[in-house]
Amino acid sequence: MKKRALGSSGLEVSAMGLGCMGLTHAYGHPVEAQTGIDLIRTAVERGVTLFDTAEIYGPYTNEELLGRALEPVRDRVVIATKFGFAIGSGGRRSNLNSRPEHIRQVAEASLTRLKTDRIDLFYQHRVDPEVPIEDVAGTVGDLIAEGKVKHFGLSEAGASTLRRAHAVQPVTALQSEYSLWWREPEREILPTLEELGIGFVPFSPLGRGFLTGTIDASTDFTENDFRNRLPRFSADARRANQALIEALANIARGKAATTAQIALAWLLAQKPWIVPIPGTTKLHRLEENLAAAEITLTATDLQDIQHALDRVSVYGARYPEHMEKQTNR
Repeated sequence: MKKRALGSSGLEVSAMGLGCMGLTHAYGHPVEAQTGIDLIRTAVERGVTLFDTAEIYGPYTNEELLGRALEPVRDRVVIATKFGFAIGSGGRRSNLNSRPEHIRQVAEASLTRLKTDRIDLFYQHRVDPEVPIEDVAGTVGDLIAEGKVKHFGLSEAGASTLRRAHAVQPVTALQSEYSLWWREPEREILPTLEELGIGFVPFSPLGRGFLTGTIDASTDFTENDFRNRLPRFSADARRANQALIEALANIARGKAATTAQIALAWLLAQKPWIVPIPGTTKLHRLEENLAAAEITLTATDLQDIQHALDRVSVYGARYPEHMEKQTNR
């Protein structure tokens, strides 16, 4: 697996990471623990070094699974986790909470669940409008000085917030959604990251599965699948968005690749400091995703993809309104 540096921080990771959320959270029933451990360890064997989790995934169970899986190879990998939500009774996510004392509590609990003495990359999961970002950055900076955290990250933060945080404690990476069907970061975020020397870790690089070409208007999601609540995954939107999949499939055939591999290779081609974190629960999908790191898209390929995108429109909002309000702050 090729390596990439996340901006100018000096943190080097595999060109493709593994998003672990779906193993226990959001996309239906959690996998059996041993199945998840086997998948994570296979990723390590294939050269993946960046593993992404969060206390809210489960909650808690995702970090626990990752801790069990990576404990034998801890010094070979980079573990990223997140703080920023209060977790209420019954394990339900409640309000945002990035107060300094809460950040410290989350860090200590995450260290225990992850079976480690340091968090390599500690993200604020969502910007908390009630807590100045300078206080958040300063608190993580203190944790870095104590050796409990190595690098500071933000998720779904806007350009102004990035600048303010970076002035207090250098930000190593921003994690936000970015893919062939969500290109909003190109407007302001990517130029800001390049200017500041911050790496970019796109989540949902396969459009929550849609860009694999395996989802259509007739697909039934399980009752507890997060996508049931997303406007972009209504049956009408999925039907309308098939035009994008058809365009990608035509390009993929010319490269002897899958649509998922083209989508991931396209992200890798945008900037050398972009590291996608596709997630999966299936070993064959893991192999497929990782193989995308070996695909080189030429300038002509990228132009063909752009022309295809220019001819199609993506339908449906990515989040319900209340969730979208928590992004790009």
